[in-house]
Amino acid sequence: MAENVDYAPFETTTAGPAEPEAPSAPVTAEELSRLHDVPVELAVEVGRTKMTIREALALGPGSIVTLNRLAGEPVDLLVNGKPIARGEVVVIDEEFGLRVTEVLAPAGSQAADGAEDDA
Repeated sequence: MAENVDYAPFETTTAGPAEPEAPSAPVTAEELSRLHDVPVELAVEVGRTKMTIREALALGPGSIVTLNRLAGEPVDLLVNGKPIARGEVVVIDEEFGLRVTEVLAPAGSQAADGAEDDA
């Protein structure tokens, strides 16, 4: 059951260094409004830690995992996995919430670039 296959010539080129992208124009309010109804996932990250697979497999009820944040230290608000703000955990009618205390500069902005230089 053989099929006839046509082959087209394929040209290859050697890629040189990528040219830097020109700065894009600021997004207009009208352009931004088109995104208002796009759903995103928000998450609050209390802290992180690293452990071996052996340690992770040993976790069970009653295990305590130490995180890289102190009690009372601001936690991160993430949108689709990217930090956008920091705040403090609050309890509202027996549910957790977040009081935003700081809005982070967007990645790539001058404020964010300057903050990274200080780190």
